[in-house]
Amino acid sequence: MAKAILVKSKKDIVERVAENTGLTKKAAEAAVNEVFAEITDTLKDGGEISIMGFGKFEVKTRAARTGINPATMEKIEIAESKAPAFKAAKTLKDAVKGE
Repeated sequence: MAKAILVKSKKDIVERVAENTGLTKKAAEAAVNEVFAEITDTLKDGGEISIMGFGKFEVKTRAARTGINPATMEKIEIAESKAPAFKAAKTLKDAVKGE
């Protein structure tokens, strides 16, 4: 029997924050939105966010490279790009493993 996959949305997170803190849903939503905005703004500015026991959000740079257009088989130049990355802390990894 396949195990059910649990997927949580931002709405689910807001509801849990409201339940666990006694905040109204509106206040919990504002707090959750502010956390996400702070992470986004810091990464946009080239910084990183480190949350002890949870992990680190940072920006990784992908080097420029030569690729192939699969439709025409022509070589194309792919420009350098930046992408957000997350590295889980040992505490989070151990929690997921069940240790």
